[in-house]
Amino acid sequence: MTPAWLTVTRGDAPLIVSLPHTGTTIPPALEARLVSSWLARKDADWHVDGLYAFAAELGATVIHTAVSRTVIDVNREPSGASLYPGQATTALCPAETFDGEPLYRDGDEPSPEDIAERRRTWFDPYHEALEWELARLSAAHPRVVLYDAHSIRSVIPRLFDGELPHFNVGTNDGRSCDATLAGTVERLCDAAGLSRVTNGRFKGGYITRHYGRPEAGIHAIQMELACRGYLPEPPRVDETNWPPAAGEVSAQMSRTLELVLRAVLAWTRSTPAADAIGVS
Repeated sequence: MTPAWLTVTRGDAPLIVSLPHTGTTIPPALEARLVSSWLARKDADWHVDGLYAFAAELGATVIHTAVSRTVIDVNREPSGASLYPGQATTALCPAETFDGEPLYRDGDEPSPEDIAERRRTWFDPYHEALEWELARLSAAHPRVVLYDAHSIRSVIPRLFDGELPHFNVGTNDGRSCDATLAGTVERLCDAAGLSRVTNGRFKGGYITRHYGRPEAGIHAIQMELACRGYLPEPPRVDETNWPPAAGEVSAQMSRTLELVLRAVLAWTRSTPAADAIGVS
């Protein structure tokens, strides 16, 4: 049975939308060990689930965890190895925010035993759901796309220089999906008139890298949105201004993302021969 914190909305189209960082639930016993409830939720992918609310209507399968990434980050390498060696990043069970603020009270940081238990309780079921749905859809379709949906604040000096582009497409340097799929997504982002980069600071997390197997018909792509593209983003966030209310989410960004996912679905149904001549 699917646990209560994990939602799988099943569709029959060859598309899975993964929402690994929109959750804000933290078990009370763990929350008591934290410095601040607000800090523990500060780096959530705020309102991204609302941006993609249309996805199920397209026939996509949507997989969503209600659990906060502070508890465990289901988009990190389960061994704890860094996805970006030599660069600042966050851990499987983060001990600090994106800005470097400590999340736990002194002495209450997660132990190896804590991390192992959190993997069993929350990480493993999320990935079991992804694996099951990918197998189900791959049995019915020659091409399946796993679209990993994210957002992040536009300016975080500890993680990257300057201001992040609006659209950050990640394909693990072209290894996780076909180049024609990446090009399809890029064209729709560019048509929105906003800034875009592919495989810049964000190349795709564990989900994109682990499941993307183009040679087997499974194509994984990550979309990291800069928050200012769909929310009023203050120059400096604090408890009084972050997160913005759900009602402030840009309808225009949601429409753009719907065009992106419709184009992704059209690509899954095209043929390699059509791809070669740019027809979809």
